[in-house]
Amino acid sequence: MITKLRDYAERLNTRHRDIISSYIWLSPSLLGVATFYIIPFFVIVYYSLISSPINPRFVFIDNFIRLFQNDAFIRASSNTLKFSVVAVPLAVVLSLLIALMLETRIPLKSYFRTFFLSPLMVPVASVVLIWQVLFHPNGAINEFIMLFGASGIDWMQSEYSQFVVVVLFLWKNLGFNMILFMAALSNIPRELLETAEVEGAGPFSKFFNIKIRYLSPTLLFVTILSLINSFKVFREVYLLTGDYPYGDLYMLQHFMNNIFRSLDYQRLAAAAVIMTIVMIIIILTLFIAENRFGRDVEE
Repeated sequence: MITKLRDYAERLNTRHRDIISSYIWLSPSLLGVATFYIIPFFVIVYYSLISSPINPRFVFIDNFIRLFQNDAFIRASSNTLKFSVVAVPLAVVLSLLIALMLETRIPLKSYFRTFFLSPLMVPVASVVLIWQVLFHPNGAINEFIMLFGASGIDWMQSEYSQFVVVVLFLWKNLGFNMILFMAALSNIPRELLETAEVEGAGPFSKFFNIKIRYLSPTLLFVTILSLINSFKVFREVYLLTGDYPYGDLYMLQHFMNNIFRSLDYQRLAAAAVIMTIVMIIIILTLFIAENRFGRDVEE
């Protein structure tokens, strides 16, 4: 009995030492995350609930009400939502289709892969320069369509402006998403696919009943990554159009950048909190959907 108690005490001490050692090794990373992410986030929440940093007075949700009464915020939120609803599904679906295409035996496969990966090596400023050459009122696209008798379009000042940015977003992000899907496809057990083929399953049946189930974690990751990147498209739009672009391109990041310049920290903090809440809700919904859809595969 004493020997068993001694062994249990030693195991407990070893476990405690391992936990303490783990926290010691993690402490630099935890300190960095707390300093640059967690503490600033609570500071932003605090700013969103007070009247001003100089004369702090608790106003509860007055800053949020004032924000939702602002037409610029409503337009920026609507434009960002429309852009994400269009761009994110396209980025996920097209990159998956490209990965499936490159999984087959097609000629010039390496050239196709290089073509889709090349945007990852191009700086954003260079990408914007290419788009300016293509979509300028006197650019290459207008010169091409005028060959067929059509009139030129001022792309960045028309209803087609979001389409231009969606194409830019896809061109910049499809390659990385494609690599993630190709890696996930290579990890699907070959014996399952071979058994399904022997049983007479067709390509569509194998895709929807086997491949898509094993791809669910990667689908979740690529969707979240594309969603985050869709909120970061401000860089490209800002370089293309400046502080105040055409109405359809006025994104949340433009709004937040402009009110930061006006030092309206309360409205900026309220917008950041709302943006964070929306992102958390979307990501939690995606996690719940993936957990239910891929549970049987993990088991």
